[in-house]
Amino acid sequence: MFTEQDRDSPVSVGDIHNVAIDGIAREGDGIAHVQGFVIFVPGTKVGDNVTIKIERVLRRFAIAALAEKN
Repeated sequence: MFTEQDRDSPVSVGDIHNVAIDGIAREGDGIAHVQGFVIFVPGTKVGDNVTIKIERVLRRFAIAALAEKN
């Protein structure tokens, strides 16, 4: 059965990660990386150190919710 999640991605739905926001997407979401994998984090800005929870994993990127600002 086909799933959206790429089996080679370094993150899975429900994972918790501490990340630094190092970029901003066109839509204004913060961008973080886990092992080079792009994660979009709404409600953050460059320089934020945050704890995120992965909500959706696609082939080339993931979307996470802000769990806590550190």
